[in-house]
Amino acid sequence: MVKTIQLRISIEEETIEGILKKKLSDLLHVDENEITGIEIIRKSIDARKPQIYFNYKVAVYIQEALPKNSGYSFEYKDVSKAKEIHIIGFGPAGMYAALRCIELGYKPIVIERGKKVRERRRDLRAINQQHTVDEDSNYCFGEGGAGTYSDGKLYTRSLKRGDVRRIFENLVYHGATEQILIDAHPHIGTNKLPKIVENIRETILEYGGEIHFESRVVDFIIKNNTLRALILQNGTEMNVNSVILATGHSARDIYYLLHNKDVALQAKSFAMGVRVEHPQHIIDSIQYHCEGERNELLPAAAYSLVQQVKERGVYSFCMCPGGFIVPAATADGEVVVNGMSPSKRNNLYANSGIVVEINVEQDIPTYNHFGALKGLEYQKDLEKLAYTSGGRSQVAPAQRLTDFVEGKLSVTLNDTSYQPGLKSAPLHSLLPKLIGSRLRTGFKAFGDKMHGYYTAEANIIGVESRTSSPVNIPRNEHLEHPQIKGLFPCGEGGGYAGGIVSAAMDGERCAEAAVKGILN
Repeated sequence: MVKTIQLRISIEEETIEGILKKKLSDLLHVDENEITGIEIIRKSIDARKPQIYFNYKVAVYIQEALPKNSGYSFEYKDVSKAKEIHIIGFGPAGMYAALRCIELGYKPIVIERGKKVRERRRDLRAINQQHTVDEDSNYCFGEGGAGTYSDGKLYTRSLKRGDVRRIFENLVYHGATEQILIDAHPHIGTNKLPKIVENIRETILEYGGEIHFESRVVDFIIKNNTLRALILQNGTEMNVNSVILATGHSARDIYYLLHNKDVALQAKSFAMGVRVEHPQHIIDSIQYHCEGERNELLPAAAYSLVQQVKERGVYSFCMCPGGFIVPAATADGEVVVNGMSPSKRNNLYANSGIVVEINVEQDIPTYNHFGALKGLEYQKDLEKLAYTSGGRSQVAPAQRLTDFVEGKLSVTLNDTSYQPGLKSAPLHSLLPKLIGSRLRTGFKAFGDKMHGYYTAEANIIGVESRTSSPVNIPRNEHLEHPQIKGLFPCGEGGGYAGGIVSAAMDGERCAEAAVKGILN
């Protein structure tokens, strides 16, 4: 017999060996010896009150053996001589599209502008220490995409877009810990993701796929509204049947290329703002109702905040407990900040994007002449503003949180995890009123919701601008571009995902659609 049970275990009980079996024995009125197995399905923390509980959802096996496998299997086939599907981009969408192609018996040909995941590290070191930006190898571009060196959060609300569990199981198949199958807010960590990405690469190559690194697509050959070939930066021309376009939300050259070829694009609403960074102990004390160090059983505390201000959402984005802030620029002349955490989330600081919703149809009328690219141009201008106000390097403009809200230049700034460094700047007056005034109101509201959050010990750092694509590449019910046959816009770059998991699910869906397109 198997029963699914919900349990609440106090933080004090959590230290007791065998507590789950004891609790279940009492609850089900069976002897502990009759419980032959316990499978933890989900585990979360309830810290809404001073008494903290762990919530468990478990499957209890009574006089019945635990199953030996999860029920998921990945049957990869030799596709070395199979029909080809080309995939541009090797982030989560591109990786999962390639894996799904192999399962379906098609050969993925992956074209990635950046370098292999380990080789990217030299370029990340250069942007942090020498403030040198490699436009093809940075925190956004390269094997694994932006997600590899940007935390590895796996939480998603996109539960209707595909099989989330399948995405997780495939990560476990490629080396992720099974803990991601259990945690309510799963996370791998930027220190562990590279090995998983390498394992995915090896699977693709082992079964006959191809991956071309340091190969940037610079042109599309379109004839009779059908995509016929790709031109690479080195002059190579690749004939194609179907192309999955999974270039991510920062591949601006692709948007310009499509726009210049009169391929239909649409402006898309997005969000921009700043990163706020607190000492982690402040967030711990608020969330866990504690003084001093948090209980060792508890992870670094996170938060999620949202406030409506003047008919626009102001909200936290990509919250990184025990993490650090990194420079995510993809070109010279811009400053972009993002956050990440190692797997243990044991750094001294907590950071989160705090961003303002921007309605491209209503909020930026002076950019209307850019058409479908108006949001992109607005985004670029704010990144240039951050660059100049930071001193024309990767040093980022910053302000104490309270000074920003009160409209004062910060005489000094707090210590930070942001390696290139900070420069005091009047962000309260530099940011457009559309964003700045709403952020100031939002931060006050967040201080009311989380007492201690609104503090001079926090910095805000600008700008957090790459939350999602400001451009949508349209597609029809078959996931194909309505104008260009053989082109399948995919993932965050197409405007169809918002994180690792949703991008991976979209990659699988696009692979299935591309296969159907070839069959038809």
